[in-house]
Amino acid sequence: MSEFPPGPHTRAAVPLAPSLDPTLAAAHMPRQFRPLDGRVAWIAGTSIVLAALVALVAQWLTGLIGLVTNLVYYGRISTQFTSPAHNTLGVWAIGIPVLGGLVVGLMARFGSRAIRGHGIPEAMEQVLRNDSRIPPIITWLKPVSSAVAIGTGGPFGAEGPIIATGGALGSLLGQWLHVTADERKTLLAAGAAAGMAAVFAAPVAAVLLAVELLLFERRARSLIPVALAAMVGAGMHVYFDGAGAVFPMPDVHSASLVALATYVVLGALVGVASVGVTRLSYGIEDAFERLPIHWMWWPAMGGLVVGVVGYFMPRTLGVGYDNISLVLGGGIGLGAMLALCLMKLLSWSVALGSGTSGGTLAPLFTIGGALGGAIGIALATYVPWLGVDPKLAALVCMAAMFVGASRAFLTAVVFAFETTQQSHGLLPLLGACAAAFLVSGLMMRNTIMTEKIVRRGVRVPSEYSADYLDQVHVGDACSREVVSLKASQLLGEVRQWLATGGEKASHQGFPILGDQGALLGVLTRRDLFNPARADEVTLDTLLKRPPLVVGADHSLREAADHMVEANVGRLIVVDPRVPMKMLGIITRGDLLAAHAKRLRSARHASRHFRFRESRP
Repeated sequence: MSEFPPGPHTRAAVPLAPSLDPTLAAAHMPRQFRPLDGRVAWIAGTSIVLAALVALVAQWLTGLIGLVTNLVYYGRISTQFTSPAHNTLGVWAIGIPVLGGLVVGLMARFGSRAIRGHGIPEAMEQVLRNDSRIPPIITWLKPVSSAVAIGTGGPFGAEGPIIATGGALGSLLGQWLHVTADERKTLLAAGAAAGMAAVFAAPVAAVLLAVELLLFERRARSLIPVALAAMVGAGMHVYFDGAGAVFPMPDVHSASLVALATYVVLGALVGVASVGVTRLSYGIEDAFERLPIHWMWWPAMGGLVVGVVGYFMPRTLGVGYDNISLVLGGGIGLGAMLALCLMKLLSWSVALGSGTSGGTLAPLFTIGGALGGAIGIALATYVPWLGVDPKLAALVCMAAMFVGASRAFLTAVVFAFETTQQSHGLLPLLGACAAAFLVSGLMMRNTIMTEKIVRRGVRVPSEYSADYLDQVHVGDACSREVVSLKASQLLGEVRQWLATGGEKASHQGFPILGDQGALLGVLTRRDLFNPARADEVTLDTLLKRPPLVVGADHSLREAADHMVEANVGRLIVVDPRVPMKMLGIITRGDLLAAHAKRLRSARHASRHFRFRESRP
């Protein structure tokens, strides 16, 4: 550190007087980040209560869907969850989805337009743009509108609305409680994860879904509450519906190397298909946007297509969880699987594009599973030496379709395992889903979850990496050669020195030291050239506040946060073992310079292989 004249230039740290302990305390040195604290425990407890409520709402919503289905298709009052596929209404069944679409359009027009769609993109938008604040009206309007849409034959899964409703309840609770925006986001994700776990009894997949599509991070502060919420949601599912596999299927055996390679190729092919499915759904949505008709009527128009398709193939109506079990169990043949795949795709894509209320997970699983099952039957019949099991092909393609459309890679792999409880499927699932992810990512920038909000100008994170600034100590990046000034110096003398334009006079900030070398504060060039100050005053009269300091063992992220909170561009660095020592200064420029190594690591390719170790 060096000192403006007179005085020797030295590299040694300047000691601070013991009387300055209160001064350093007043400088508000940043606290070092702790991954866990009491707030996390409180949010975790709140998430458990929230999850129990969401699980009850999930039971209520499935009962409401069952009530609507039984009432409009079978003319009976019952909340039993049933499929519309077995109705005997004949051609009159075509009008029921139209009626349901009309009701949903009216609810969206005079309630909230936010209920349109499958809910997850809307929740993502609130997380990224609105501090996770979802309007309270969504907490009841979304499940009711979805129950009407699905109960009247809409080809959607119940899980999408339940996930959206759970997230809305978490957001509502976070708006009522005194919490930060990050904690509100955690509650939103916890509610969504609890909803998914309550439907599918897949708690790990629910946590991963929250991480990949809502939290956009993996931190202990958010992961623990979400995990506990998913556990409660899955536990409530077991209590109400039992502990068996949600999609039971005959046991599958471990795949041979040839079969494993075939499943990877199937995953890549389904990845291509998932891109087509995503573009088709948004192409249909764009077509509706060009219609000279108010959007309120679009769900009814989509319902007409749903009704016509359902008349010729009733299995496309409603949730269709039984279709997934049928496909995975090998209960239908090649032609029936292809027909289910194509007709479900037509019905669902038109209904989704029309803006009605419903989910995407179950339809994508049905479409992918039926496609994979059909290909698996063909391969097993005509190329038996590949060793492909049609049931396992259906399973891996079901997951690969969801991965390609949503890029929720880990969610899909774990979900397929948890809902079928087939451990031998994990290896083929991993390979097929990785291939689908790669192909989809190369062919399509956005996903079925993000395309809509990206069009609205929302920037959605696509990769979650560790914060580089959090990996570097302040002591490794700070400037050790600090030019300091004496408190007793006259301002005019310092101004003359600055006017010389020397290298040491070009800094933007200067520590001010007392007579005993005590650190009193920092003055910037703006402070020193303030025309309101006369040349005859000493520098100590210009100081407005104690010095802002940071420890050498703090991270650059903590230093950057401290700068933002204090609205300064530099901090004095002190020794953590001897807090009275000044080691250097850290500036905003140092923070930017620290990224140079990260950029080199990411962009600079080189060869370092050597047969022999180099000698000095």
